[in-house]
Amino acid sequence: MAAMEGEGEKEHPKLNKYTLGCAIVASLISIIFGYDTGVMSGANIFIKEDLKLNDTQIEILAGILNLCALIGSALAGKTSDVIGRRYTIVVASLIFMVGAILMGYSPNFAVLMTGRCTAGIGVGFALMIAPVYSTEISSSAHRGALSSLPELCISLGILLGYISNYGFSKLPLRIGWRMMLGVAAIPSIGLALGILKLPESPRWLVMQGRLKDAKEVLLVVSDTKGEAQSRFIDIKAAAGIDENCTENVVNPPNQTATGAGVWKELFIRPTPAVRRILLAACGIHFFQHLTGIEAVVLYSPRIFKKAGIVDKQKLLLATVGVGITKAIFILTATCFLDRFGRRRMMLISVSGVTTALAVLGFCLTMVDHSKKELFWALCLSIISTYIYVAFFSIGLGPITWVYTSEIFPLRLRAQGASIGVAINRAMNAAVSMSFISIYQAITIGGAFFMFAGFAFFAGLFFYFFLPETKGKALEEIEMLFTRNSEAKHRTTEVSV
Repeated sequence: MAAMEGEGEKEHPKLNKYTLGCAIVASLISIIFGYDTGVMSGANIFIKEDLKLNDTQIEILAGILNLCALIGSALAGKTSDVIGRRYTIVVASLIFMVGAILMGYSPNFAVLMTGRCTAGIGVGFALMIAPVYSTEISSSAHRGALSSLPELCISLGILLGYISNYGFSKLPLRIGWRMMLGVAAIPSIGLALGILKLPESPRWLVMQGRLKDAKEVLLVVSDTKGEAQSRFIDIKAAAGIDENCTENVVNPPNQTATGAGVWKELFIRPTPAVRRILLAACGIHFFQHLTGIEAVVLYSPRIFKKAGIVDKQKLLLATVGVGITKAIFILTATCFLDRFGRRRMMLISVSGVTTALAVLGFCLTMVDHSKKELFWALCLSIISTYIYVAFFSIGLGPITWVYTSEIFPLRLRAQGASIGVAINRAMNAAVSMSFISIYQAITIGGAFFMFAGFAFFAGLFFYFFLPETKGKALEEIEMLFTRNSEAKHRTTEVSV
């Protein structure tokens, strides 16, 4: 049956415009998150001066967002299974709004931290729900592009944050950084209202037994009636519902729609396929931030200052270049992801990242040990930073979210994705809250050599544990991991 979806989509590869619109609107929550991340890179310069904070407090302020996102991600999986994907995005928007208002008000460090923690919970919701929603309304022919839109929106948000830093930096000190942080409340309100006009995920509707509603949504988000019908059959089969059933089901056979039994199936009694899926999802999130992206996004002004740029305005302008590079190359990845495949682009990405980090580490080490200004090292530091961001953005950035939102079976997808988000935010927090301390201990060049080493091991993991999922229907992917597990088991038996 899954093959029927794949065949139908090969005949009709055209992208459904309504589906694209839904994915774009749902992904806007990620712009707010990206803005909140990017704006802090410049805002912390002014916050430190205004509130008289030390480096440890700045590290905590930068990283606490991601620690609190662990709470959000833990709640998001269950929440989206109970109230639906669409209303979970509304919840995330409202949490972001409250966090932005608190940060914009912030008379002292305590209120600022409260706002940052509140926004962090919203981050956990947003990172889990946006790619899951986009994945579940997409056909397999265009799933990679649509489910990578949240990462594109994060990069656009980061760029807007950098631009906001530059624009509001001209205001008086006490007002400027508060405006940088507080304006995010405005789009949060608009998104909370706009998202209510989107349809619910058809896969979630099937899990709830609402087959008529699911079919109506599929007719709208599919390019043809034949495609809608084949997707409908596959989703019902994955949910344990007879393929000929078209009426609403009061008690659907797959009770994991409410989360019952999910944790047992993931951790206590996983099948070989689920075990391999969980390893792939956890590993890809674990390695994403070990390659140092958070150090570059949050602390790029410090990196460029170490390289030799001293003027604040020039520092912020150089940082804007990071945001522009990130946005351009994630857009490139979005266009080519379904053509070249997840695995190939990920391996190209990690190879480029490893090389760029090694060059950046070398340049910063040379600057650190030189008694005079090294113009060539300054230029090469900026270039290698941009190259690093470019290679990260064509693979490690978007594919991490695309891959983990599509590999889990329907019954495990929401809470499986939330586990990935929790690991992602934990690693993000570990890097963002320790980077200053690390480079003070082993030099800033040494820190980037360390990230290059982590990137090398990430490449090995991706090579051995991430099978290609391009063009596969969501309902087929569990079988892909089953085949890999069985092949590995047979190879072991033969060798014995």
